Amino acid sequence: MLRTPDQFLQREDPLIRYTLSCEKDHQFESWFQSSDAFDALARGGLLACAVCGSVIVTRAMMAPSVPAKGRANDLKTPASDAEKALTKMRKDVEKNSEYVGPSFAEQARKMHDGDAPERAIWGEANFTEAKKLIEDGIPVAPLPFMPKRKTN
Repeated sequence: MLRTPDQFLQREDPLIRYTLSCEKDHQFESWFQSSDAFDALARGGLLACAVCGSVIVTRAMMAPSVPAKGRANDLKTPASDAEKALTKMRKDVEKNSEYVGPSFAEQARKMHDGDAPERAIWGEANFTEAKKLIEDGIPVAPLPFMPKRKTN
């Protein structure tokens, strides 16, 4: 079932906040539905360091933080400087570029080849697509956040 952001924050089952660390020892925090959800995202290469963009991300040693029932609204305001920076980055990216979704690799290649007008774009690409773009000299960089999902 798809949920609006407000419905997601008012969930009965609590989210878990993990402190994460990348291969370069940068630390940052993120919320997950469960430990299994973190593991699935990490295995799929869908997590990225908030500082350097590395996709080699693990849980740092810490005690997981789970909000008390009825306190889910605390998730609406960023708690750390890193979260505030990520929120600002997301707003800047969304305001100043075009979201092209899963066609990111195709659109980036078309712009590089001169088959589409140059513009700031962002979207989704798997590891193989991103690696091929970089190998072909097409500049791309991972964003430390996932696109907001639209609801019905």
